[in-house]
Amino acid sequence: MSEAESAIDVVPIRRPVRWHIGVFLFPAFVVYSAIMVLPLIETLRLSFYNTVDGAPAFVGLANYKVLFGDVRWAHDFWNALVNNFMFFVIHMCVQNPIGIALAALLSTPRLRFVAFYRTAIFLPTLLSFVIVGFIWKLILSPIWGVAPWLMSLVGMKSFFAPWLGQSGPALIAVSLISNWQYIGIPMMLIYAALLSIPEEVIEAAECDGITGWAQFWKIKLPLILPAIGIISILTFVGNFNAFDLIYTVQGALAGPDMSTDILGTLLYRTFFGFQLQLGDRSMGATIATVMFLIILAGVSFYLFAIQRRMRRYQF
Repeated sequence: MSEAESAIDVVPIRRPVRWHIGVFLFPAFVVYSAIMVLPLIETLRLSFYNTVDGAPAFVGLANYKVLFGDVRWAHDFWNALVNNFMFFVIHMCVQNPIGIALAALLSTPRLRFVAFYRTAIFLPTLLSFVIVGFIWKLILSPIWGVAPWLMSLVGMKSFFAPWLGQSGPALIAVSLISNWQYIGIPMMLIYAALLSIPEEVIEAAECDGITGWAQFWKIKLPLILPAIGIISILTFVGNFNAFDLIYTVQGALAGPDMSTDILGTLLYRTFFGFQLQLGDRSMGATIATVMFLIILAGVSFYLFAIQRRMRRYQF
């Protein structure tokens, strides 16, 4: 038999169609599309419409011109955006560094009661934001709060002030409350990253005389940079989607004098209305679209400008 005839007799192997993969993915696809994709598309569409003579009409970019051009709308929007950036910066400068430091302490092999410390630090993350906001309002209350009494025990009562009622420190106070509640998330992620470092790397560093905090800065920290990057982008997305804690502590008006107003509270008041203010779905959708674009820009910058340059170590 010639080589040509033998080649003709070869029957290609047909791989079975894995239809079961589509069956298992279909429910998740339907649910995700119903609660995420379709509302997002509808929000983007609604931002280009407005009510004219009692009927929805396409207005193009007119809503965006009002948001950025009208004096009242622009003032509220830029105030909320600046407060949102401050809210994010405080989390990046306080929550994440402390979370990394706690994870480094918990990963030390000689530390006792690690499970207790880890559970105690992570426990506030599991609490409802309503409970957290109400408790901290009681603690910081100048009338019946325990903060003045606790500060008097260490001789610092003169430094106490009604922080939640003052325009200057109100945003910082709410941000620190949020840090207290969610500091367990970066701690646990960094803690898991530290535990994933092979023992051979640590032993080699110890053989070279690198121990203690020098070992953390020179060996461990470069290895957990991808985890720190993930924490940073999660913090960015979470802070620019924030609403619940500020609404619980300061209300929908985000007082005092809009000093704690962020994009989430501005969106709530605009879309649903508040007190005598009627809701405006078109302007609410416009603010939501701007929030989506800000988050999309931040995530894209991380993925294409930072993550590609970040060195990854494979073990």
